[in-house]
Amino acid sequence: MSWLAVNAAVLAGFFLAAWLVCLKLRDVTPVDSLWAFGMVVLAISSFVQTGGLRERKLLLLLLCAAWGLRLGGYMLWRWRTHGTDRRYAAMLGKAEARRGWGFAKASLLLVFATQMPLLFIVALPVQLGQADAAPGLGLLAWIGAGLAVFGIAFETIGDAQLVRFRRDQANAGQVMQSGLWRYTRHPNYFGDACTWWGLYLIAAETPTGIWALPGPLLLTWTLMKWSGAPTVEGRLHKTRPGYADYVRRTSGFVPWVPRT
Repeated sequence: MSWLAVNAAVLAGFFLAAWLVCLKLRDVTPVDSLWAFGMVVLAISSFVQTGGLRERKLLLLLLCAAWGLRLGGYMLWRWRTHGTDRRYAAMLGKAEARRGWGFAKASLLLVFATQMPLLFIVALPVQLGQADAAPGLGLLAWIGAGLAVFGIAFETIGDAQLVRFRRDQANAGQVMQSGLWRYTRHPNYFGDACTWWGLYLIAAETPTGIWALPGPLLLTWTLMKWSGAPTVEGRLHKTRPGYADYVRRTSGFVPWVPRT
């Protein structure tokens, strides 16, 4: 599949250009938006290279674009509103202090070179799912489309509720635990997972697309066990009074009725 090699080269060029911009800014926080925009780039590149205007390809592209452009735009807005992400500042600061790396080397190796291959794997459903000239959409694909739309909506609503909560000065230092946040501590991450499992189901109706399973598996593990929930919750336990009680009452990922 030579087109996958082209996708990898396109993504590398995209990340290299973004790294050069971040060098000028002395801030790597925009890489969070690249996580979303980069998947759209891979979906478009696959769409162009695999030939033919088939409904499965178009569905994967449109759903990925809806998810990626919304999330990428939101992450850019959050960066411009809230400034540098403290996680990245701490990570790069430690690299400079302990290893003697400059900002350029630390940001390239610890941020951009790390996230790029992960992004490529997570985006496998919108790449491999476009490879085959498979027949029309079946039941599995429509279930996947419904799950993806649900995930996009769930994540969007959760983000909007959090923005409104933070805008109210009366909520400063408080824990967000209303709306969707009453049923899951991470509606944004749950929405992400639903979206990409949905995209995988669409892809899985094809002989090549079924091999995209590592994508949603990696994303779900990352959100639940690595750079998603554990990072956020570690900080909130230290900075938000009452967060431990919120954790006790509220589901960590899949929405559920709060415990009493």
